[in-house]
Amino acid sequence: MAYSLGSRPRSRSITRLMQWTVRARWGLASVVIAAHLSGLAVIVTQLVLIGFPGRVGAHQLAGLALVTVYPIFASLIGIGLAVRDRMSYFSWLDGARKPTPEEARRILHLPAGVTLRSLVLWVPGVVLSAYLLARLTTENDFTVLVAMFSIGGLESAGLTYLIVDRVIRPVVPIVAGVLGVTMHWSSSVFVRVALAWAVSGAMPLSALIVVLADPATTMEHRIRTGIYLAAISLLVGVLATWALARAVAAPLRTLRIAVDRITRGDLDVRVSVGSASEIGRLEHSVNEMSANLRERLRMRDVFGRHVGEEVAERALAGGIDLTGDVREVSALFVDVTGSVAISTGLPPQEFVDMLNRLMATVVAATEENDGLVNKFEGDAALCIFGAPIALADNATPALRAARRIRDEILAAGEFDIGIGVARGRVFAGDIGTDTRREYTVIGDAVNAAARLTSRAKEVPRRILVSQSVIDAADPSERAEWVKYGAVALRGIDAPTPSWTDREDTPPH
Repeated sequence: MAYSLGSRPRSRSITRLMQWTVRARWGLASVVIAAHLSGLAVIVTQLVLIGFPGRVGAHQLAGLALVTVYPIFASLIGIGLAVRDRMSYFSWLDGARKPTPEEARRILHLPAGVTLRSLVLWVPGVVLSAYLLARLTTENDFTVLVAMFSIGGLESAGLTYLIVDRVIRPVVPIVAGVLGVTMHWSSSVFVRVALAWAVSGAMPLSALIVVLADPATTMEHRIRTGIYLAAISLLVGVLATWALARAVAAPLRTLRIAVDRITRGDLDVRVSVGSASEIGRLEHSVNEMSANLRERLRMRDVFGRHVGEEVAERALAGGIDLTGDVREVSALFVDVTGSVAISTGLPPQEFVDMLNRLMATVVAATEENDGLVNKFEGDAALCIFGAPIALADNATPALRAARRIRDEILAAGEFDIGIGVARGRVFAGDIGTDTRREYTVIGDAVNAAARLTSRAKEVPRRILVSQSVIDAADPSERAEWVKYGAVALRGIDAPTPSWTDREDTPPH
């Protein structure tokens, strides 16, 4: 599998350059040498501004040539090491394969490692070059020259870090895919801000201080140096601030858009992890949040299909106690008449399809009347009104649902059914163990509804409801029902007063 390097839409040209730097054999060496040359340019500029060339006589040109020996030697070493780094750190990219975790971690250390090595190469050059140049002038200003060379070395090191850190960003998404949360202290926003300030502000000001402190520098040179360094500081400061602000603002804008989409319900959002800083950590967290919300939605959907949306919402909320309580509910029980005879001779799948159509009617009628289909029991179903979500009036919606279920199922002509509705105090909550729990309702109302269902199969209107349901219903709904009479229910000594709906009741 080949691994490609992504790009941000608004910085494609820069990103293509960074991709070339990572892929080309000499790419990393080129940017490192460019950073070193910038440091040398700073040193040469300082020497010119203080009038140093005028202090060196024509007979000392051989001494000037000697000063260039170490920079050339150090540059060759730096080029060789940079080429080796490119082959060592990005060999997985050349092989079009996924980096190993160890290779991925090494890449995050690359900016700090290259920068530290740059400083090590500069230290001998600073001391040696300052010593050799100081011997060429009568002022023998070794301290001033050491300060100037040190500023150039630090400028070079700072640019080296900022450039290499930018170079590796195209591969950070791949690294993040291997390591997960991707963050390294050397790539933090604080380090970037501090280095940007050092390169654009601290170094030019330090150079100005050195020039002003040099007793051999004339007033004319000091004024010229002050104007030049102030202009350079302003220009570099603007560029560095712009680059830094853009490096922070662009991913934050992407994150803001991603979070806005998530709040609107678009959970397929994924942002590219383009940094090993706190911003990269935040990008990873947004991706994790989106994935967790998708999984939660999937769990709620699957869970809700088994226990109902209300129970699923409460269980997934995690902060609501589902252990249960006692409350007043209306229980509706639906059972098919003669299901064994109907299934005989039918292919199993065809009979299951018939049952699914029946249960779809039960679910729709129950949920649209604010009830919960608590469980399916073969060809029967138990529906609850008033739990887990309490209703001010749970009797009226139960009666409306009963009439609708009866009308639609009988109109379909596939099954004959019986429906029983009873009301009373029940336990509503979880039962089971720590590894397997089920939300259910237990109480006399559930038992009475099931037994009324058995008797309802013999009633012309196929519905029987207990007196307590009628007494609690809204008067407008109560008017649609007539007394059927007292019926004997199994397990209950006294006959149970029951009601059925009027024959002239319009379909619900």
